[in-house]
Amino acid sequence: MAKLLFIKASPLPDDVSRSMVVATAFLEKYKQENPNDEIERIDVYTEDIPFIDGAFLAAGNALREGKAFADLDSEVQAQLTKFEALTKQFMDADKYVIVSPLWNLGIPPMLKAYFDTVVVAGKTFRYTETGPEGLLKGKKALQIHGSGGVYSTGDSDLETHGEPYINTIMNFIGVETLPTVFVEGVDYDPTRKDEILNAAIEDSIRRITML
Repeated sequence: MAKLLFIKASPLPDDVSRSMVVATAFLEKYKQENPNDEIERIDVYTEDIPFIDGAFLAAGNALREGKAFADLDSEVQAQLTKFEALTKQFMDADKYVIVSPLWNLGIPPMLKAYFDTVVVAGKTFRYTETGPEGLLKGKKALQIHGSGGVYSTGDSDLETHGEPYINTIMNFIGVETLPTVFVEGVDYDPTRKDEILNAAIEDSIRRITML
């Protein structure tokens, strides 16, 4: 039995987000083919994701200097506790499915905040004499990435940073990334919506045996 962590990074309802429509169909098929796997879901727009802010960094420095956790401000204690819980949840998973839209050529801000709880020196990667080393080897991730235009292929010369960033950050901590499932082009040609969604669903289902 494996544990799959399903990460939703869109504030839209599941039936409105086009990437989530694809991801939901994928997940239903995945459950059929892997009935013994445990699936946990996290929605970064409804979860209380802590931001790494000034208070957070100051607390970390204070702890390193010997201050007791119990002596920290209660709000900071809660922030650090949640941060640690999210890190552990991610580390405990064997597989990941990340569902996210392209926003202004990048990723949604709450997904970036979530990744900040995942990329933790000494836990998911470590520094070595030859550079950083990912510590989550043997795990795999699938990205289902939505965009209104078409950027993965074609003539667009725009350089987008959403899909590449997610793959890069996962590889950085040692996780192998599968070929991305793109859900793109509906805003460019709304008449092809069903065709685009169905093709992406079929593409995602082909990834099940790879995950």
